[in-house]
Parts: sequence; C-alpha cells; structure tokens
Amino acid sequence: MLLHINTENPNKRHINTIVECLKNGGVIIYPTDTIYGLGCDIFQHHAIEKISRIKNVLPQKAQLSFICYDLSDLSKYTKSISTPLYRLLKEYLPGPYTFILPASKEVPKILQSKKNTIGLRIPDNNIAREIIKQLEHPILSASLPGEMVEEYTDPEIIHENFKNLVDIVIDGGIGGTIPSTIIDCTKDEYEVVRMGAGEFEL
Repeated sequence: MLLHINTENPNKRHINTIVECLKNGGVIIYPTDTIYGLGCDIFQHHAIEKISRIKNVLPQKAQLSFICYDLSDLSKYTKSISTPLYRLLKEYLPGPYTFILPASKEVPKILQSKKNTIGLRIPDNNIAREIIKQLEHPILSASLPGEMVEEYTDPEIIHENFKNLVDIVIDGGIGGTIPSTIIDCTKDEYEVVRMGAGEFEL
C-alpha cells in the first residue's frame, strides 16, 4: 500500500492505519528528515526479523536505531544521561543526528548487541514523530538495502521496488540522499562515526 500523507499536517486516520499495521507486526517505509527508512514496532520480534532479512543481516548486526518522539522517550532506552550529554542532545534534537548511547534494559533482547549500545534518533519530521506519538513507543529504523540512494528519494519508485516486501510505503514527499550524522557518545571523548546531513563540531 502506498499512503500519501501531508508532512505539515499528517492525516490522523492515515496515522492510525500505520500504527495498527505496526502493532500487528507490519513493516513500513517512512520519511525522516534525511532519507527514507525501513521501520517496525521495536517490540514485534517477527517484524524485526523481517527487516533483518530484507537487509540480509542478523538483527544484532543490522545497525538498527530507534526513532523516538522526544528526549524523555529517548531517555528510557539508554542508561543515565549526564547533564552535559543532556544539553548536547537538547541542542541537536530534533534533527538529522543519530546518537550512539549505552543501551538500557528497555531495549529488546533481540536488538542488544555485544557492545550493548543503541542508536537513538529524534527526526525533525512530523509524520515520523506523529506515528511514534500514537504508538506510544519508538519505532525501529534501518536504511533501505542497496547502494542506489538516488532511487530511494521518490516514494513511488520505493513502492515499486519494495511493495512485495513491506506492508505500507508512506509518501511524505521527495526524500533526501544524505543520511543522518552519527555521533558515538559511549566513550569519554565523543566521536563522529559518520558525517551526514547534520553539521556537528566536537
């Protein structure tokens, strides 16, 4: 299903359709403030496994991250946040950034890596955040498989390529081609793992 949603004012009925799909173990492709991503409910194991199959990787090695609604939502899935780190997150989020943080016990076991870390995001995108708000917990985020990022900007082309693999493709307009900037905050000195759409200076 290809579902057209207005980014500025997402249709509540359409959002409810997506949330019901996620609760039932569905997989979606949805817009963020960077590139389109694969998503599912973080508590639906079969859906997580399905995304891993689409990407042809193990769940623990899929470099999956959580899309959160706000900082209080984000804080549930990481261990205690220091005041300086909280200020940093508050400065940059919502925005095109993924912060790697120590995973808390709230992170489902299927997603816990040996490093015991988790990537957390709060995108500046009304559609993604409205879905999470209605779902009442984060959705999983994974990049679409393959190297042809240019093909993944147009929702209609995305739908044509993935309609047999996912339940819903959300058309929230043309997406970007540059992924989020990834910052590893698990070390004493923070490290930019990938410089992407968001500018970041240590």
